[in-house]
Amino acid sequence: MENILKALPHTFIPIFVAIDVFAILPIFISLTADMPKLRKQIIRDSIFTALIVGLSFVALGEAIFNILGITSDDFKIAGGLVLLILAISELIKHEEKSRKPAGRVGVVPIGVPLIVGPAVLTTILVLVDHYGIIPTIISFILNLFIIWISFNSAERITDILGKGTIGGISKIMALLLASIAVMMIRLGISNIIRDM
Repeated sequence: MENILKALPHTFIPIFVAIDVFAILPIFISLTADMPKLRKQIIRDSIFTALIVGLSFVALGEAIFNILGITSDDFKIAGGLVLLILAISELIKHEEKSRKPAGRVGVVPIGVPLIVGPAVLTTILVLVDHYGIIPTIISFILNLFIIWISFNSAERITDILGKGTIGGISKIMALLLASIAVMMIRLGISNIIRDM
């Protein structure tokens, strides 16, 4: 139990940074602006979808590695590169108007890929390998709870902070994500060199 508690900050923060609630909030508000009566259902759909996809990756990650002959260090390097590209893309992208997709927006695009996208899935798999399943799952669920609270208070949060502040925080999150990506690449390379 003590080890799990010690691991929680190390698993919670990378997932929080990878999800980047401050980048998701304005998109969520935009996608649900025309359907205020459906907003609670959309929030439920998005959180449930994100939970199922995330837990599936936790459960199947090791099996996928074994089938493909991938080591955890291979994945750290590849995953780190993907995260780095995503973070750089987030840092340099210009604001764009989001298109309103048809269908159940809670499932796609909000649940996947906005809440649980490549950055989160990569982070989860690396954390499971490094810190274990239990602290990773607890941290993932805690982050989904934060998303749930944020979505239910989305307009209030945006009014209080302002779009400019939210955009600035999102850029800082992207910079932190880039730092985590570099750390993952460094760990993967150093482990491979050590095992040679």
